[in-house]
Order: sequence, then C-alpha cells, then structure tokens
Amino acid sequence: MTLIGWFQILLYCAIVVALVKPLGWYMTRVFNGERTFLSPVLRPVETALYRIGGVDEKREQHWLTYTVAMLLFHVGGFLIIYSLMRLQALLPLNPAEQSAVAPDLSFNTAISFLTNTNWQNYGGESTLSYLTQMVGLTHQNFLSAATGIALAVALIRGFSRSSMRTIGNFWVDVTRCTLYVLLPICIVYALFLVWQGMPQTLGPYVEATTLEGARQTIAVGPIASQVAIKMLGTNGGGFFNANAAHPFENPTALSNFVQMISIFALGAALTNVFGRMVGNQRQGWAILAVMGVLFLSGVAVTYWAEASGTSTLSSLGLTGGNMEGKEVRFGIVASSLFAVITTAASCGAVNAMHDSFTALGGMIPLLNIQLGEIIVGGVGAGMYGMLLFVVLTIFVAGLMVGRTPEYVGKKIEAREVKMAMLAILILPLMILGWTAVAVVYPAAVASMANAGPHGFTEVLYAFTSATGNNGSAFGGLTGNTLFYNLTLASSMFVGRFFMIVPAMALAGSLAAKKSIPPSAGTLPTTGGLFVGLVVGVILIIGGLTFFPALALGPVVEHLAGNANTLF
Repeated sequence: MTLIGWFQILLYCAIVVALVKPLGWYMTRVFNGERTFLSPVLRPVETALYRIGGVDEKREQHWLTYTVAMLLFHVGGFLIIYSLMRLQALLPLNPAEQSAVAPDLSFNTAISFLTNTNWQNYGGESTLSYLTQMVGLTHQNFLSAATGIALAVALIRGFSRSSMRTIGNFWVDVTRCTLYVLLPICIVYALFLVWQGMPQTLGPYVEATTLEGARQTIAVGPIASQVAIKMLGTNGGGFFNANAAHPFENPTALSNFVQMISIFALGAALTNVFGRMVGNQRQGWAILAVMGVLFLSGVAVTYWAEASGTSTLSSLGLTGGNMEGKEVRFGIVASSLFAVITTAASCGAVNAMHDSFTALGGMIPLLNIQLGEIIVGGVGAGMYGMLLFVVLTIFVAGLMVGRTPEYVGKKIEAREVKMAMLAILILPLMILGWTAVAVVYPAAVASMANAGPHGFTEVLYAFTSATGNNGSAFGGLTGNTLFYNLTLASSMFVGRFFMIVPAMALAGSLAAKKSIPPSAGTLPTTGGLFVGLVVGVILIIGGLTFFPALALGPVVEHLAGNANTLF
C-alpha cells in the first residue's frame, strides 16, 4: 500500500460525499413535483407523456396498485428484450450480421436486464446487434434504474407520511426520474466519455492489418451511450465481454475515476433525499455513515490483500502486489477500489478480473453482495434494502430496552418486522439453495473449469451475484448452459421482486400510521450508537449467507463424491 494509493481512495470518498447534498436536494424537488432549472424544457415533454399514456399525475396509488403497475411494466420490458434477441437476425442495425440468440440465453438476458442485474452469459460484441444493444439493453438500463429509485422514494414516503393510504404514482415517479435525473446526466456523461476516446458510432466493425500482416476485426458501436447509464444506473452490463477492462469501454485513468464516482453518486444522494423527506437531514447522514463504515472496511482489506500479494508470488520473485488479472493503466489501487465499489453498489461492472484476486481480496466483493447490496447498493435498491435493515435494528433495540420501537416518528410493530425479514431472508434461500444443487448436479459440475474450493467459490459467487442483482462474476464457470441460464434467471427474478413486494407492503403500512413525536425513551437515530447498531445487525444477518456457505463447501464436496448415488 502507498500514500498515493490512499490519497486516491480518500479523494474518491470526498467527491462522493460532496455530491450527496446537491444531488439529494435536486432529486427531492423532482419527486415532490417542484420546479427545477430543467422544468422549462422538460415539463412540456413530461405532460405530453402523461397525456399519451393516459396517466393522471395528481392521482396517487395504494401500495398494492403501485406494485402491480411496476410488475406489469416489467412484463413489457421482458417482451421487448426477448423479442429483439430472438429476431435480431431479421432486424436492421446489425452490421456484423449477428444471428438470433438462443431461447434460454435470451430468457436469461431479458430477466437480467429488467432486474438491473446485467449478468451476461455472452460476449456483447460477438452476440448482439447494435439495435439489441440500444433498444433492448440501453433502454432497459434507464428503466430498471428509474424503477429502483422510484421504489426507494415510495418507501421513503411511507416513513414521511402520516395517516395516508397512498405512496405516490409509479408512472409519474418513473417518468420524472428518467426525464429529470437520468437522461440529462447521461447526455453530458456520454459526451465526456466520447472525449476520453470511447466510440459512439453506428458504422460497421473496423478491419485492420496488424504489424505482423494479419487481418483483425475491431468491434465498435454505440458504446458511450450505453456505458453512461450502465454506470450511473448501477446496471453494469458491458458492450464488450471484457466490460470496463476493455480500452474502448474505459479508455483512461480519468474515465475510470469518473465511472467509479458515477456508480455511487445517485445511491449515496438518496440518503439525503430520505433525510429531507422525513424532515431531518441528520437521519440521512447517519444512514450514509453506516454505508461508509462498511465500504471503507472493505476497501482497506481488499487494497491491503492485493498490494501484499501472495506467498507464491513472492517465492517467484514477483513483489509489489498481485497484478494478475488487472489492467496496467489502472494498477492495484484503482482495481481494488473499483471491485469494492461495483459489488457494494450492485453495479457489477469490472475493470479487473475478480477471479484473479487473492483469496482475501476476492472475499470482500463476495461478502459485499451477500450483505444484501446495501453499502450504497443499486440506485434505489440499496436505499430500500438499507431501510429494511434499519427497521430490524430498531426492533432489536426496542427489545433491548423493553419499549415499542419507533423510527422517525413511526412505531415499528410486528407487521413491519415480518415484511423486513421476509424480504431479507430471500437472499440466503436462493444463494445457498441453488449453489448446493449446482455443485452436485452433473450437468452443472461439468461447467466448472476449476475443482476444489476455488471452483465452489465460482459457483457460489455466480448465484450470489444473480440473487443480489449485481452481475459481476468470477471466471472459470461456463454460464451459457440450459441449467445456468434458467437457474440464474430464477435467482435474479426472485432476488429483485420477492424483495420489492414486502418492501412496498412495508411502505403502505408505514404511510397509514400516525406520526408520533419523540419522547424521552426514544432511541436517538442520528448518532454513533445507532450507526454501530445498524452495522452490527447487517453483519449478523449477512452472516446468514456467508457462514453457512463456508460450512456448505465441505458438505457438498462430500456429496459430490457420492453424486452417482444422488442422481
């Protein structure tokens, strides 16, 4: 580890924190329907969209109606992506003449992008046409991100409102998020990426002659527009198979740094939106402090592990840390920081191969996802996931002092705790369940390129990433098979929507409650004690996945040795 390395990390954190308040202020105005500096340009577009869609922007929805609208919206998204992939050979904007995508892979990819996971069992430059990349994937990157933010705002309204049956209007929230937040930033962002050297073209792939005289095909395309929302919306799906390690998807150290900032920007700012909407910005800073403690701990461990290298590398005379699987233009610190950011934020983009990290360095990205993707998390998803843990923390604290727990003026009772636990327990169920099946099912085992603990970790990481809607992966696992396409799709679907429905039920329950003023017995929720309690609860509940997974390894290894008796 070096002083300049830590300076980069601290500079990154300082910029993200500096963006929290202005972005939080702006997004609060957007979702409250207040005037912004973009209103003169975008308000006519917004009202026209409502008119075309038959939406009454002043009519709010019950939590159940809000949730059903969200689910129907995603049915449409699934049909668009699936149809484009199956029919792309017949559609325009296909200069590389890509063929139709197989049904199981199309199914997996459609589920992946509408759940904001962006798990990719394919190489984009060798599988998808420009039309599929733009109209299918980039389009859904905007809408899945907008959905996550809208759901977070709906839950925040549950805490901020009193004796109300509604939590907002899904169609209005998604429209405003896309028009006023995501699109303006991405237009400027994409232009910056083009300036840094990222291609943005509809022209055909480039044919080049190498110095040795061989012919080489260089893939290009509408890359900058996809990368901008891929990072800002914490989607993570790359135009290229190598993702952000590819020089066309991440050309310079500056583009790398800005991409890292954009991954955290909106998710961190939502903590300020929460504080503003509940009338106490210190509540938002306390939640951000919880995220910060977990994030900096992960960065410190990963950076130390990668900078220290391994005993095997040292015995070969390779000092200076572990550079395997990392881009020289980024180095160890930027690669380690990126890995922690992308797994803390449910983004899944990678600028280095996590499979090549040291054992301890690779453990942190895995643990980040298993904690529930709430260390900033995906845009919106991280915020509503964190609030579920806050509800459980308040409940535990209430048990400790023998009082009915309350948070920001709302009593936390049995219904709210049940909804929070139901949402959180989905993760270990899917991760551990499918991992156990995969490591003893012969067709799934055949996809593993590595045996032993490392092969097991690759499978565990795959189902962790899918269920956590992250999308990053360890290498060494062939995912484009019928088994993995279907099981990973089911993990992504359950990990997203089976968490959303209880969270929205919680929002409706809270909005209907009366607000009560704090009393002498109310637990302060803006100080260090509360931050420490939330961190502790997150680590304990996160252990519901992590520690059973450690124990699961020897068990499944034994079962795999007797697989013939099981099947």
